[in-house]
Amino acid sequence: MQVPLLDLKAQYKTIQDEVKRAIDNVCESQAFALGPAVAQFERNVAAYCGVKHAIGVSSGTDALLASLMALGIKPGDEVITTPFTFFATAGSVVRLGAKPVFVDVDPDSFNIDPAKIEPQITEKTRAIIPVHLFGQVAQMKPILDMARRHNLVVIEDAAQAIGAVQDGVKAGNFGDCGCFSFYPTKNLGAFGDGGLVTTNNDGLAGQIRALRDHGQKPRYFYHVVGGNFRLDGIQGAVLDVKLKYLGQWNEKRRRHAALYDRFLSDSPVKTPRINANNRCIYHQYTIVAPERDKLQQFLADNGIGSAIFYPKPLHLQDCFSDLGYSQGDMPVAERLCGEVLSLPIYAELTPEQIEYVARTILEFYEKNEDEIRC
Repeated sequence: MQVPLLDLKAQYKTIQDEVKRAIDNVCESQAFALGPAVAQFERNVAAYCGVKHAIGVSSGTDALLASLMALGIKPGDEVITTPFTFFATAGSVVRLGAKPVFVDVDPDSFNIDPAKIEPQITEKTRAIIPVHLFGQVAQMKPILDMARRHNLVVIEDAAQAIGAVQDGVKAGNFGDCGCFSFYPTKNLGAFGDGGLVTTNNDGLAGQIRALRDHGQKPRYFYHVVGGNFRLDGIQGAVLDVKLKYLGQWNEKRRRHAALYDRFLSDSPVKTPRINANNRCIYHQYTIVAPERDKLQQFLADNGIGSAIFYPKPLHLQDCFSDLGYSQGDMPVAERLCGEVLSLPIYAELTPEQIEYVARTILEFYEKNEDEIRC
């Protein structure tokens, strides 16, 4: 049996007629940069997320960059975040001349550990960027309490968490703004790059709308220097079609995760731990696995796709060497980088495929039982 890590073709087959009509409508209008399709998507996704404003941008990375710019992050400022995330989280900070300050993660949720944040706050700290990794919202109450005490802004990196919920509130509603990615592999994926900023602050929304279009407001009048962060009309149209199905796709991912949990309950792997106040949307189903690299090869030999997110923490990346971090500074993140493995988890998976993946994992550990005990 073949089980790819992700099968975008299977998803497309279920919606291709709607998608083609939506793209045709944009082609007829010739409104390719922003335009009516983007505006419609922004209204609908704002309603879905339960936010006042949703601003479409060119990528999740640019969502972070535009948010940092709008919130006044400047050279010399410090921004606290996690080392166990995709590069864009910290890369966007550095692009503005600010300094990322890394804080280790919780070993169960893989999200930033709130208890370790406050000791890292200095007079230069201006912001906190918690990441809702793999579809689970970081514990936001203590983070927001700290931010209020120290007069810091909070930017949610919700690139992997559209539709995720904590304490009845959806991702993108906790901080000053939320940043989402529509990279094709995301739960809500575009036909290329795309992103979104959410906020409930009218003034901040106006700033980000200006910044995404070179800072002009009105046209050809510039009060700030922005960027070319516009969302394409075709991407807005595609995303608006897919948005109608996002809820059911996320629920299928949750059901698939429950199957994995059951099949792997007595195995040597550690299955995802979801905090009781969270409703995870499982952008990834990530296990902690003894003999991770050998397991990954065994899965590949049996036709099963998997991936390592992430093999090296950000504080040890060469491009951040000037920050002065060393091996051992973030022990949890460093350990996870050597042990995590993400399994196939998309709506179109069948129960038979999930059982096959789980049985193959169990088979690997049965064959290597003596070596793993050592």
